[in-house]
Amino acid sequence: MEISVISIGNSKGIRLTKTILEKYNIKDTVELILEKGYIILKSKSVPRKGWEKSFEKMHKVGDDNLLIDDVFNDENFDEWS
Repeated sequence: MEISVISIGNSKGIRLTKTILEKYNIKDTVELILEKGYIILKSKSVPRKGWEKSFEKMHKVGDDNLLIDDVFNDENFDEWS
């Protein structure tokens, strides 16, 4: 695919079509990777985005209980000394 480089103020840039933005899930920022003569644009993902709100919601409904005890009855803490 060939696209034009356009002037943006004192800089230059490229325009990506809505189809490309949607297909590659590009929102507000991209990761720019420079590698052996190539420029790679990669959608910037936030793997844990929204987790804080989800955890707050879980806490409000009482769904944040441990599934496994954090200390087992037969644990020997002496071996960690």
